[in-house]
Amino acid sequence: MTDLRNYTLVTAAYWGFTLTDGALRMLVLLHFHELGYTPVQIAFLFLLYEFFGVVTNLVGGWVGSHMGLKITLFAGLALQVVALSALALLDPGWPMALSVGYVMGAQALSGIAKDLTKMSSKSAIKVLIPAEAQGALFKWVAILTGSKNALKGGGES
Repeated sequence: MTDLRNYTLVTAAYWGFTLTDGALRMLVLLHFHELGYTPVQIAFLFLLYEFFGVVTNLVGGWVGSHMGLKITLFAGLALQVVALSALALLDPGWPMALSVGYVMGAQALSGIAKDLTKMSSKSAIKVLIPAEAQGALFKWVAILTGSKNALKGGGES
């Protein structure tokens, strides 16, 4: 049987991150839409988010194997708190170039946080599944991912 307590903790962390990440991106999107940005201009605000997500995916496995999944999971969650806090300090009176750069920097932190959290959560499942149940690993990762997607879908209805 799986370590249900730790599986629940990992799932809760993943869910919490999913909710804050979606909220962060929606706030950025709505704020800049309200300022009159076009959809293409708004999409460019997320370039660093995606770029640093890719970089984190390339480096994250190595970091997780050398420092541990617990550290990468907590680092991802902490970086998300920093990114959210940074966005809370955005001053509407700042010049447009400064605002855009500042938001892109906060989004970059969030992109790193997203992929550290996702990589750590999904990799932790393998550690939590006993060796004799490794054949069910895909099932447990699918439950984690499916529950996250159901959570996101519930917010859209």
